[in-house]
Amino acid sequence: MRIFLTGASGWIGSAAVSELVGSGHEVLGLARSDASAAAIDALGAEVLRGDLDDLGSLRTGASASDGVIHMGYNHDFSRMDAAARTDLQAVEAMGAVLAGSERPLLIAGGALGLAPGRVGTERDMPAAGGHARTASADATLALADRGVRSMVARFAPTVHGDGDHGFVARLVAIAREKGVSAYIADGGNRWPAIHRSDAGVLLRLAFLDAPAGSVLHAIAEEGVPTREIAEAIGRGLGLLVASIDAEQADAHFGWLGRFFGADAPISNTLTRDMLAWQPTGPGLIADLDAGHYFQTRV
Repeated sequence: MRIFLTGASGWIGSAAVSELVGSGHEVLGLARSDASAAAIDALGAEVLRGDLDDLGSLRTGASASDGVIHMGYNHDFSRMDAAARTDLQAVEAMGAVLAGSERPLLIAGGALGLAPGRVGTERDMPAAGGHARTASADATLALADRGVRSMVARFAPTVHGDGDHGFVARLVAIAREKGVSAYIADGGNRWPAIHRSDAGVLLRLAFLDAPAGSVLHAIAEEGVPTREIAEAIGRGLGLLVASIDAEQADAHFGWLGRFFGADAPISNTLTRDMLAWQPTGPGLIADLDAGHYFQTRV
């Protein structure tokens, strides 16, 4: 199959490109810069120049493909509303091209905060406005009634692996800066995670086989206690591990404090059963113990 993939040079998108190309599929990757184009080309994919604000390029990519995997997103937390509007417009533009064709459209969503106080499942739907990408997810699922095999893959807040610059890398940087690897209260709150390689496999399987209107959970570990995460970071950096009060979380962790203090276990049972998917990558603690998060990058 020929697949149009936005965000093809990104952390998760590039894993999907490698997985798809390695499985014999053709990938057309959206690139907004020379650097992104070079990275996509190096992965063995074809390049389409454009960006998420350029709806013409999105329509071109969708028209020239057997389906779309939409992973591109602006994760600048200072522009969350604008990013969400851009994402919704992108979904609507590509969905209009695919309407009536039964071709697949698979987009990424978030799982954090899905079901406060209990384990969230694929059947749970977030409250309106509860996540920046909720409107895009709703619009995508609605396309199932317009002849699109539409799907949403809700990702764990941590997609980890060698080269990660996300939440876990930020926790490591904070521990270095503060001289202590901290967790909040008793550290029993849980943080879902998935290894980058497992994310790439899941996207391939979902694109090929998931039925229209599917909600999938790109989550390998239902919830890793944050105390265990802090202890692994402490081991890696040779630092003291300590609890801090919830009132200190914002001062210690900055913007990450409200996320790291959440208890957000998320199940993947329905996704594994639907796709016969079995995560095989290392768990988050094993990945931290591998040491690459603590290496100085140049």
